[in-house]
This record gives sequence, C-alpha cells and structure tokens, in this order.
Amino acid sequence: MSTDAQTPSHFTDTCHSGKPVPLLEPGDHLTRAEFERRYAACSNLKKAELIHEVVHLSAAVRFYQHGRPHAKLIAWLSMYEMDTPGVMVADNPSVRLDDFNECQPDALMMLAPDCGGHAVIDEDDYIRGAPEFVAEVASSSVSFDLHTKRDLYRGMNVQEYLVWRVCATIWLVTRQFT
Repeated sequence: MSTDAQTPSHFTDTCHSGKPVPLLEPGDHLTRAEFERRYAACSNLKKAELIHEVVHLSAAVRFYQHGRPHAKLIAWLSMYEMDTPGVMVADNPSVRLDDFNECQPDALMMLAPDCGGHAVIDEDDYIRGAPEFVAEVASSSVSFDLHTKRDLYRGMNVQEYLVWRVCATIWLVTRQFT
C-alpha cells in the first residue's frame, strides 16, 4: 500500500499505467478482467477469489488448522501424480472457470489436455476450464467451501471435490453432489 500523501489508502500504486488501482475488498462485485487487474496490483495479497463475480479474500493461515493438513494433501496428490501418467497436480493455482469465476483452490489434480483433460493451460500460464479434481482444506471456511464453492464446482463440471474439514473429510463425486 502506498504511503504517498496523494494516493488514498484504499488504492495501490503499482499499476503498470502509473494510475492508482483500487484494492481488492471482500464483497466487491467485479468482472474477471477487473479482478485480475486489481489482484496483479496487490503484491502483498496471497489469496483472492472471484466467485459469481464477488471478491472473497482468505484469512491468515494457521499451522495445525490449515498449513499442516495442506502440506499432507499436496504430498498425497503428488505421490499419485508420480505413479499416474497424464495427471498434473497444482498447489493454490488460479483457475479461470469462466468469465465470472476465478478460484484458487488449495489443491487440484487434472488430466493433461492431450490425455483427455477438460482444462487447459493458457498462454499466460493460468488454468482455464474445470479441472477433474479440486480439494480445499477447511477450518474457518467450512460453510463457504461446502455451499458456495461446492455449488460453483458442480455447475462448472468439476468431477470430484474434496473438502478436508480438518476434523472430518467430505468427498463429493459428481453423481453425489446433491
């Protein structure tokens, strides 16, 4: 955030054009293009998502409630990837599901496009389309992950969705998404 007296505190001054860019705020209603412009200007922001054109920001990550389970999830998926040709695993990637939704799941697994995968890697290195498997580690975000995100992923044809509630695990397969 700028400390310049001419730049209001709700703007960041890192825009390529030299003009101040408004910060991302929870609840902002934005297009995906505007979301990406503001996100790129917020170098201190670690995780932001655009779900149904609404900005969602994540809270700080705790060790036992998120960091450690997340590391175990990535290790598990990476082991699967090593033994399964054509499978690709990613940790916290931005996923452009469509023109209104850009999520950043804790982990995902997708088939490579040349192996029948539905998602592709765009020329700017972002995932576009629905990956086959999405996973979220949830402690403070349980309600959001089990309702809003579940409905989004179901609507975008994500085949499997895992929510690790830290206290309990919920695994949803497309035919069981109801």
